[in-house]
Amino acid sequence: MTNFLSLADVTDIDALIQSGLAAKANPFADQHLGKNKTIGLIFFNSSLRTRLSTQKAAQNLGMNVMMMNVGQDSWGLEMEEGVLMNGDKAEHVREAAAVMGRYCNIIGIRAFAELKDREKDYREQVMHQFAKYARVPIVNLESATRHPLQSLADCITIEEAKTVARPKVVLTWLPHFKPLPQAVANSFCEWMNARAKAGHIEFIVTHPKGYELAPEFVGDTYVTHNQAEAFAGADFIYGKNWSSYMQYGQVLTQDPSWAVTMDDLQVTNNGKFMHCLPVRRNLKVADAVLDSPQSLVIEQAANREWSAQAVLKEILKHNG
Repeated sequence: MTNFLSLADVTDIDALIQSGLAAKANPFADQHLGKNKTIGLIFFNSSLRTRLSTQKAAQNLGMNVMMMNVGQDSWGLEMEEGVLMNGDKAEHVREAAAVMGRYCNIIGIRAFAELKDREKDYREQVMHQFAKYARVPIVNLESATRHPLQSLADCITIEEAKTVARPKVVLTWLPHFKPLPQAVANSFCEWMNARAKAGHIEFIVTHPKGYELAPEFVGDTYVTHNQAEAFAGADFIYGKNWSSYMQYGQVLTQDPSWAVTMDDLQVTNNGKFMHCLPVRRNLKVADAVLDSPQSLVIEQAANREWSAQAVLKEILKHNG
């Protein structure tokens, strides 16, 4: 593995999941891989779990860690090519990424969708510009369209918590009052589709009309607008809000009936509830769900450390 931008960079999902579980069992077994190596974590957007878990994972592997908030700790960065830089961006990514690549052996980048221009967001300009000019491995800490470290942690969590060989996994849309990116939902679909095609899970997506995700992520997954139908017999319920893809970045409904309650879970197979966090209690998910034994949100978040460690280990092994 050179870069970790999406599932396309992974050759063996099962091996990566097992690597994460092995790291969880013995966090410091591979410290020699990162000795005298440095990772730079570059944030264009806020973070809690991603920042802390990736830093911890790198330290478990013996790496030095540097973190920077773009625009606060650094100059604003221009991403477009061939522009007259007479605006608010003082430095171009060509120079910034090239310099960071001289300081770091690996660079992690977090840059959300702006939700204004779908074509621009789905081009993944920030990730691709850093990959082009840094000349060191790039790790996606959440981009405009994907959050692969989260999806790997989700795979690890499902593998740990499943009680049947082929669990039924449901992705459900949740209500929210402001537009949120499609990145987590896209990425979860991408990884779950791969797991379903390999025969490891059954996967269903449910959301209100108008919240269809990009076809390249959903593929041939069964999609229903009936949440109760989707939940029936489910082993895992993964809740997430996202804004409209077709009416890009818009909030089309805030229907509270899509929030997950304990009553909704009654039709599941004692279904475990998952969410990437942060979550707005009693808007998206009831307190009773989040505080119940069926909630996996804390263990899921803890597994972010092991997903990051599995990815960094793979990169270090192949780019030593």
